[in-house]
Amino acid sequence: MWTTFFAAAAGASATLAGLVIVAVSVNINRILQHPQLPARAGAAVATLILILISSMATLIPQPVTYLGFEIAFFGIICWILEVYSSRKSVAARVQLHRPWHESVLQVVFGQLQTLPFIFGGAWMLAHNPAGLYVIAFGILVIFFASTGNAWVLMVEILR
Repeated sequence: MWTTFFAAAAGASATLAGLVIVAVSVNINRILQHPQLPARAGAAVATLILILISSMATLIPQPVTYLGFEIAFFGIICWILEVYSSRKSVAARVQLHRPWHESVLQVVFGQLQTLPFIFGGAWMLAHNPAGLYVIAFGILVIFFASTGNAWVLMVEILR
């Protein structure tokens, strides 16, 4: 049941990560002019790689507790990157007098992207395979948020 979902998520996340990396490389000079965007781009790529790693890990035959540890571990790393990106966004908002909703959206979506991997992994560490449903929610949020990040890095940056 989960095999097809995670195989599709792995392929889609690798593709979207490539798109974000290309967007960054094409617009690197403009991105570097905005103090919050390098961290945002890094967090966007990291969360897409989180999907890739988590999805690949679920396809490996292994005990649910090992899988839970792997997913929670990489989720924590990405959570730290999201917190750093959010701090940069808030600081840039204050410095550049940007609308407050930009930072709020980034903070909220940053947490919604990474916390499901940490909580889902923790559930799996507790021998509860239902943690996969929480991780699937995180994957869907990452796809939504990363599409928005790709748009900002490819199109909005040129305005």
